Amino acid sequence: MTETVSDMSALNPPPRLLLGPGPINADPRVLRAMSMPMLGQFDPVFTDYMNETMVLLRRLYQTENRWTFLVNGTARAGIEAILTSLITSGDRVLVPVFGRFGHLLCEIARRSGGDVKPMEAEWGTVFTPDQIEDAIKEHRPRVVALVHGDTSTTMAQPLDEIGAICRRLDAILYVDATATLGGMDVAVDAWQLDAVSAGLQKCLSGPPGSSPVTFNDRVTEVVNRRKHIELGIEPDGFVPGDGPRIQSNYFDLPMLMDYWSEQRLNHHTESTSMLYAAHECARIVLAESLAACVKRHALTSTALTTGLRAMNLELFGDQAHKMAGVTGVVIPKGVDGEAVRSALLNDYGIEIGTSFGPLAGRIWRIGTMGYNSRKQNVLTCLAALEATLRQEGFAAKPGAAVDEALAVYRRAGQ
Repeated sequence: MTETVSDMSALNPPPRLLLGPGPINADPRVLRAMSMPMLGQFDPVFTDYMNETMVLLRRLYQTENRWTFLVNGTARAGIEAILTSLITSGDRVLVPVFGRFGHLLCEIARRSGGDVKPMEAEWGTVFTPDQIEDAIKEHRPRVVALVHGDTSTTMAQPLDEIGAICRRLDAILYVDATATLGGMDVAVDAWQLDAVSAGLQKCLSGPPGSSPVTFNDRVTEVVNRRKHIELGIEPDGFVPGDGPRIQSNYFDLPMLMDYWSEQRLNHHTESTSMLYAAHECARIVLAESLAACVKRHALTSTALTTGLRAMNLELFGDQAHKMAGVTGVVIPKGVDGEAVRSALLNDYGIEIGTSFGPLAGRIWRIGTMGYNSRKQNVLTCLAALEATLRQEGFAAKPGAAVDEALAVYRRAGQ
């Protein structure tokens, strides 16, 4: 039977509390910003918004990088724009892999022509600086590509020493901060990170669809050697770079740089509503203060993990390197993990995640990021999970999880 338009009802999504690894519930202020009227992409008011967004993103990234802007598309768009513009055929790329998204960086680097050298850690652990330094000395990569917080394992790789190691050994360091920007420190300049990308749909409290990126002069020099401008918009007297043309038009960093610069090269039509969203996401974090936002995510994590332990649940992975915004929970023996997830969704409207690869069916992932990183969400999640686990036959002391989480908040004056 062929459906007609009249058979289709208006969109009316059910209310959900999105406590998975992302996306999360967008801040209503961000959704309101997205409803603002359209403007032409070269309207002076709109280009002012572009300039303001760059200023806001620099503050989020704690950088003075001139090239700090948005790439249209989900977080993966920012990853692809940087890697496909940096990597030429045969370039050696070192990827320290400690979860699913390290494998993603390998995939994109290979598609960009890179000679990829992965190094792997057991899921639930991260790398020491010495391990990464030794691998750089062994492989002599042109690029090191590294995930900051890998939501698949809920682990966060410390970065504060890695940038200096890469500088000393003449490697460019790219970092995927999709799940950490706004919820953990991402000190781009202080940590000497050459290029970083992120997304809006995690700690920044926005929807998926736009990727903030930043990169320094070391990266600019490399990608500008590959600069070519498409016919039809190429300015008179333009001299292309002597490197190979970047294989993607849409994710061509030099052309995107011209679009975001005073030249306003007509490369593409900016996603107007997503720029409004990114502007508001960054403004909200900075209004709270970046330090306060990071502190809030850390407190939420402490309260949640304390409550989970009070329920006699085992936390997954090296807790010294746990992400602030995502928590891994080992599914207890004899408990049907998918049945618990379904019950939470159907009975309470709460979504939590499972994982991938070797962790599929072994852990739940509970996300407390951005707008969702709040006391009432932690308490609601713990109470619902406790009740659901009892239905599955898992003994959990009634009320203990909520009591212990509340105690954490009270000690913090909340």
